Amino acid sequence: MTAANERRVPAIVVSGFLGAGKTTLVRWLLADARAHGRRAAVVSNEFGALGIDRALLGSSAVEIIELEGGCVCCQLSNDLLDTVLRLRRQVDPDLFIVETSGLALASETLLTFWREPVRQWIGDDIGLVVVNAAQVLERRDLDGLFEDQLGSADLIVLNKIDLVPEESLAAIEQSLRRIEPDAPIVRVVQGEIDPAVLVPRLEREEPRAQPGHRHDEFVSEIVTLPPGISEDELRHRLASLRPIRAKGFVETAEGARLVQLVGSRIDLSAPPEPVPSQLLGRIVVVRRIARVAAAPPVL
Repeated sequence: MTAANERRVPAIVVSGFLGAGKTTLVRWLLADARAHGRRAAVVSNEFGALGIDRALLGSSAVEIIELEGGCVCCQLSNDLLDTVLRLRRQVDPDLFIVETSGLALASETLLTFWREPVRQWIGDDIGLVVVNAAQVLERRDLDGLFEDQLGSADLIVLNKIDLVPEESLAAIEQSLRRIEPDAPIVRVVQGEIDPAVLVPRLEREEPRAQPGHRHDEFVSEIVTLPPGISEDELRHRLASLRPIRAKGFVETAEGARLVQLVGSRIDLSAPPEPVPSQLLGRIVVVRRIARVAAAPPVL
């Protein structure tokens, strides 16, 4: 692999029950990628009809592959691995998106991105489970597969909230919490999720003396951490912020670490390349809060 191809590529797995709105969310992510000049590669695993409308998504910024005849989290896991490797060689995308069938589990599909040699160049990875708010309100098919899918989520995307009474949303989330108590829940309409929640980006300029960027119910901000902090203390402090996502570099007592947090999962690993000094000790945190801090907090 050339030095140019050693960059890490984020991966998003979109799962959820039939009719939850997975394809609509993928279209939204692709529109955002195109708007920012990023090339996306999509692997669709929907049964029957093609899960992604090629007429709508046909673009030089998108490479679409359909896997048929099974499920990417089990029978087709090797096919998915081969497909991702081929797309990396031939397309070299800036983002991988996998839209699973309505039968797949997000966590098991993500395992593909943790296998060799893919794990050497995959960056952020996150498993979304899209939920139809009306399905929960009507208590349709909320056991078995639905429970398994929800329990596999890094992030729960509560979709189609415009189709249910606003006063019912708290009860809907309580129903989801009884099944999955830990994964963050994000409310959206027509799959329009803030991409920063999925792939937070650490800007390469110095932090400005202004609040973080607000988008809907979320705020992204840069927090600073002192050098020499232990990994256990780092985990504790990050968890205390209750973020949905976090990413950055910290000089711990055990050495420099790439920090990636998704929900309750915190991964600390050696950076793939030397870290510029101005990036050490800075972490982008995305969370759901009522106000924006006036300046980046110091932990």
